[in-house]
Amino acid sequence: MKSCCDLCMNYVYDEEYDCYMCAIDMDEDEVYSAFGKRHQGCPYFRMGDEYTIVRKQN
Repeated sequence: MKSCCDLCMNYVYDEEYDCYMCAIDMDEDEVYSAFGKRHQGCPYFRMGDEYTIVRKQN
């Protein structure tokens, strides 16, 4: 399953860095398997729409 970070519930805004980041703390091997050459898709991807993401932030 391929995923798009923009649609993921774990893609959150970090005020300290002033950008969006993944909230999951993945090690180097997990990042490579999710986004490397074979791109199997992120195992932590959780689909979220605008409403559920806003509800989570409040």
